[in-house]
Amino acid sequence: MRDTRFSIRPTTEDDWREVRALRLEMLGDTPIAFGETLDTARTHGEAEWKTRGRRGTTDGGIVLAAITEDGRWIGTMGAYTPQYTTVPMLVGVYVTPKFRGTAAGVTAALLASVEDWAAQRSDRILLHVHEDNTRAHALYAKHGYQDTGRTFPYVLDPSRRELEMVKALSPGH
Repeated sequence: MRDTRFSIRPTTEDDWREVRALRLEMLGDTPIAFGETLDTARTHGEAEWKTRGRRGTTDGGIVLAAITEDGRWIGTMGAYTPQYTTVPMLVGVYVTPKFRGTAAGVTAALLASVEDWAAQRSDRILLHVHEDNTRAHALYAKHGYQDTGRTFPYVLDPSRRELEMVKALSPGH
């Protein structure tokens, strides 16, 4: 049986090794879900991973990690407000396979934390999901995200599309 006791906290520069390990895991698990390839990620040096770790504590965004009591990183999720907009964008959503699902509660807890952050900045949050990532699309729909009808070329293969989804937020939702 899996241990579902975990905490959630923002990432820091000192977490760079864990940030790297989880990023490599997520790119290996679901390559179409992120705008980077596993091969590219493997080439990044320590400075890049430290920069990514610091994203958990920047003014314009947040990156959270779900960590078991024994220190294992089992999930991550982030958001930032893109330039020229006031609507936060959900990004970098990943939970280790054996900790997925309603019973574990990792995804829901991470999502609630990110949405709380976003609700302090906007009345909605956006995301883009690859058209072939039906599992993720269903998860977002289950959590109240709706398709906007807008699509965008997928950065790694412009012949494929990313679907935009939105969720209305209210303070203290």
